[in-house]
Amino acid sequence: MKSAARRVTLEVVGWTLVVVGIAALVLPGPGLLMLFAGMAVLSQQYDWAAKRLDPVKYRAMRGAADGVATWPRILASTTAALVVAGLGVVWIVGPDAPGWWFLDESWWLVGGAATGITQVASAAIALGLIVWSYRRFHDKPEAVADLERDINRSDSQRETV
Repeated sequence: MKSAARRVTLEVVGWTLVVVGIAALVLPGPGLLMLFAGMAVLSQQYDWAAKRLDPVKYRAMRGAADGVATWPRILASTTAALVVAGLGVVWIVGPDAPGWWFLDESWWLVGGAATGITQVASAAIALGLIVWSYRRFHDKPEAVADLERDINRSDSQRETV
């Protein structure tokens, strides 16, 4: 019975993270991180998820390396995260709809404080990942070369399976 409950829990958590991660790819949120976490959970139950885990991980890490490759990218990413955090604070405070708002007031800052909290949390995660990426990859060509080797190895293993 315990293993059945564990399996159901892993499936629910894994698929929830995958779906939310896919949504967060286009909405505010750490989409690749949640997608990877969902795949990691599902890999405990499914071989197909385990086989796809490394490529997702390495693509996410390549994105992290690319994001801190130059100072304009670092500044743009940091600015974007801070803007998201600022907008989250606006959502949390919840000011009244301004006079120029032409839709019904119920459409102003939809989701309320919960949306603001997720925006602030997403921005905090993004800033943490920027710092981690900077420390791991910025001005470290050997780390980027190692990552490219891992990606190529993962791709070649997947092609032979």
